[in-house]
This record gives sequence, structure tokens and C-alpha cells, in this order.
Amino acid sequence: MSSARYLIRSASILGGERADILIQGGIITALGEDLGNEVIGDATVIDARTLIALPGMVDLHTHLREPGREDAETVESGTRAAALGGFTAVHAMANSSPVADTAGVVEQVYSLGRESGWVDVRPVGAVTVGLAGKQLAELGAMADSRARVRVFSDDGICVSDPVMMRRALEYVKAFDGVIAQHAQEPRLTEGAQMNEGKVSAVLGLAGWPAVAEESIIARDVLLAQHVDSRLHVCHVSTAGSVEIIRWAKERGINVTAEVTPHHLLLTEELVRSYNPVYKVNPPLRADSDVQALRKALADGTIDIVGTDHAPHPSEAKECEWAAAAMGMTGLETALSVVQETMIETGLMSWADFARVTSTTPAKIGRVVDQGRPLNVGEPANIVLVDPAARRAVDQTLMATKGRNSPFAGMELPGKVVATFFHGHPTVLDGRLNTPRRLQGATQTGGN
Repeated sequence: MSSARYLIRSASILGGERADILIQGGIITALGEDLGNEVIGDATVIDARTLIALPGMVDLHTHLREPGREDAETVESGTRAAALGGFTAVHAMANSSPVADTAGVVEQVYSLGRESGWVDVRPVGAVTVGLAGKQLAELGAMADSRARVRVFSDDGICVSDPVMMRRALEYVKAFDGVIAQHAQEPRLTEGAQMNEGKVSAVLGLAGWPAVAEESIIARDVLLAQHVDSRLHVCHVSTAGSVEIIRWAKERGINVTAEVTPHHLLLTEELVRSYNPVYKVNPPLRADSDVQALRKALADGTIDIVGTDHAPHPSEAKECEWAAAAMGMTGLETALSVVQETMIETGLMSWADFARVTSTTPAKIGRVVDQGRPLNVGEPANIVLVDPAARRAVDQTLMATKGRNSPFAGMELPGKVVATFFHGHPTVLDGRLNTPRRLQGATQTGGN
């Protein structure tokens, strides 16, 4: 463990009172106003008088592509992007090649994360073998592996068979796991290219109706209630979905939900450009859906923000709309988009931001050493943000391999100035610093 000491001087804690934060040995060792020299000693001082200190962000929904699609992203490149975005933990979705449906594959992803050293990488295990929806994957073995998987998802493909979904929900109860569902009724979305509505009719593109999402969510919250298990709904995108989730929560059903940054800001009107950068699953919806999603995130109906960071090689996006891959990058812009849509609109505070981007996603994923409050004795997973900064998004400067950012060229608020990962500064002055190297990272399974 590193003995380096850092003093974050006069940061605004969650946008409130200012305090000094002393870091040593990976933890917060002192916190208070104007810490004295006898406490500070030889610590490296970071002037944070204009900055906000927040718990490191935790993403429950990241596509790192490795193994198998290293042309799109690697654990190394994706976690560099995550650190620059203010994240200290990400959950790597299972739709790699091979699929993360065995203990061996999730342990490989877990080890790659530890070797990279930029953030915690928590593998998400597949629900079904090969994402095929026919047979449950090795859920217990993945849960018992060194990766200690607690989140399972066939994301990209819906677990559409109700019997299979029921069995999965029942199975994960044994180890307090959660099923993260990609809610998309496949028969209702065959050949779908964008949101079904007036714009799709004008453009002549096959529509992805809201009911395809809402019907699966309605079914699954009832299944979760029936078997008394945990359900998480990925990338909620419609106003109707919000109402179903609100109904379920009012009845005490154990359901949580996420919204992506792009569904908080962008609408289907952008598809009129036929630019494939705006092609995503679920699709960009109407402005009325966007407003409902913002309200639901603010009032807690939607629990968290998940990026659904989905990098693609250029050839998969620089083509005609119908042939283009679905997905957008999001790790390096998430903080700015949430600040733009939720904080600068007055819907949320920075304390709320920490809840939806750090504390709650860590709880859902059962990541005990992330999302912790900034208190003495807690792990020093911290992001320092300059809320007054504004920047034009330049995707050519991003660490991710993907160049499919829908925010390219937009001016957005907020800048990540520093990211501390277990007390080590992975980002300083807004630039990558060095990874946190763990001795014996490839042999040990501890955290």
C-alpha cells in the first residue's frame, strides 16, 4: 500500500461546507477546516478552493468489450476513460466475445481491471449461456469466483422468456445478487431503427415502440414481487416505464432503475440528421419522455445514472443508418451531462448527484468499498470537480477508443480536475496521471 500523503485543501464537500481532506494509505485520515501543519506534514497539497469534492463515481453499466472486441475498446482504454470521467468503479457488461457466462471469463475481466489500475472493474455475469436465453449461465460459480459477481445481465438482449427470468431471479437470491434487465420485447422491435412516433413516420424508419420496453418492465416487477428478489431495470427511456416503476416501488417491490446521460439530454429529433451517432438501443425518445426521466431521477423513482458506455470502431458508425451499430460512448461526458440536465436546471443538488452516481449504484452492485461518504476512515475514492468550467466536447481527445460520442461539439459544464482511486491520484490537473499498481495483482483476489 502506498505511503504517499495528499492534502486536498479547502474543497467544498458535496457542494456544501469547505474542508481540508488528508489522504494516506488509501484512506481519509483527517477532515476539517484548516488542518494544522502537525497533521499535514509532508503531504502533497492540492488547492481545491474552487472545487467540489464528491465520492468517486460508480457506473453500473459499462461496455469494455474485452475479451474479443479489442478493436472497439479494451479494459485499459475504457478504464482510462472512466478515471478521466471521475469514476472509481465500473461494472463491465457481459456481452464480450466470449460472453462472460463462466467463472473463467469474469475472472479474466476482473484480473485485467486489477492489472490496469485505473478504477475498480466489477464484471457483470451473463444471465443465460451465450446470451441466448435458453439456459441459465453459471450464476453460482461466477458469484463464488474471485470476481464475486453480484450483477447479472444479458444486456443488449432481453431475457424475454418469463420462465427463464423467473428462474434467474430465484437463483440469485442465494447470494444477494440482482438481475439487470434490458427491457425490450423482441417481437415488438423486429427491425426497429428508432423511436416509434411522428418522426419515424416522417423518416420512414421502422419504429421501436414504448410498449416494447414497458411491457417487459411490468412483467418483471411482478415476477420480482412473486419470488421476492432484486430486479434492476437498465436504461429506462419512456414516461410509461417511469410510471410502472413508480407503481412497483409504491407496493414495496424490490426494483431499482437507471437512466443514461443521453436519454436525459437528447431526443428523437436528432435522428432527422440520419447521423448514425444518434442510433442507440433503447432509442432516443420524445421530449416528453426526457422531461419525465429527469423528474423521475430527481424524485428517486429512477435510482441511478448508468452510462451504457458503448464504444464502436469507426466503420460501425461511419456508414448508412440502417447498417450502423447501436450505441454511444459516455464515460468521459457523464458528469457534465448530468450537471447540465439536473443540477443547472435546479432539479438536483451536488449531494443528490453523489447519491445517483456513486452511493446508490455501489449499493445496488454490492460494492462495499465504493460510494462511501467522505469521512475519516473511509476509502479515499474521491473526484474533484470544477463546476464553473465549460468545455466544448472534443471526442478526438478522449481516452476511449470509441469516437461515437453524441455530445461531440456541444458545450457542456463541469470538469473533472482530479480523481483519487483508493488514495492514488489517477487524474491530476484534468489529465491522466498514473494507475494504482497492486502488488501481485494477477495472483491475488482481494480488494
